[in-house]
Amino acid sequence: MLVNATRTSRELVRDLRAIPPGEGVLPESVAWQTFLELRKRGEPDATRLFLAAVRSLHSRRSIGAALPTDDPLSDEHRLTDDAFLADLWKAYKKCITNNRTGPAGQLLRDMEEHLS
Repeated sequence: MLVNATRTSRELVRDLRAIPPGEGVLPESVAWQTFLELRKRGEPDATRLFLAAVRSLHSRRSIGAALPTDDPLSDEHRLTDDAFLADLWKAYKKCITNNRTGPAGQLLRDMEEHLS
């Protein structure tokens, strides 16, 4: 796990607002795992903050920002019980690791619709 479960919800919310760099992992993975932890704790803003963080990272990827593209956590989609959300996340990560931001953008919109 990338997220330390002993951290307070306030610290995790702060992390979603400014994704901390992880060594050799996708920043989206940090956002995903932080989101899941906050959702498990019942944090009301978890979904909104997660989507904002991923949209921001996606925008940066779309303009060619130098963000990691290697995915050492290819099974992290299994951390949620929501099978449809897990499939969307897995497909999203596959697109961004292959530098396909167009299809990834559509998957991000699908996630937004599913989570709203």
